[in-house]
Amino acid sequence: MKLILTTEVSGLGAPGDIVEVKDGYGRNYLIPRGFAIRWTRGAESQVASLKKARAAREIRDLGSAKEVAGQLGALKVRLTTRAGESGRLFGSVTTGDIAEAVKAAGGPQLDRRRIEIGNAIKSVGTHKVSVRLHPEVAATIDVEVVAG
Repeated sequence: MKLILTTEVSGLGAPGDIVEVKDGYGRNYLIPRGFAIRWTRGAESQVASLKKARAAREIRDLGSAKEVAGQLGALKVRLTTRAGESGRLFGSVTTGDIAEAVKAAGGPQLDRRRIEIGNAIKSVGTHKVSVRLHPEVAATIDVEVVAG
């Protein structure tokens, strides 16, 4: 099934990309959630103009993305949450919690959808979190989770 992505999908592509996916994945996941639309010849001409505009933005944004990555690398992010005596959290840390903690630590405002947590954070300690700032730039943040 040929689809045109409307938002960035991790491991698949960026907005405006034309991708070929299995029928079930497209019909049951991508299209209902608004991540993609069906490909047509008319839509393909619109994609060309979207890609041209995106290419111009990415050239400008690459430098700023590298700058933000440098800021995030030097940042000490501390997140206080409720935990039991054994160090296990009541619930888990979400991407929204991390975005708020980064802003509170003096970092830039991050979009929670660009934050990727490898395994769910359900315990106290230091955890590594990845942030996709640009298709070519990703930053890693050390998030210290403490019981509060």
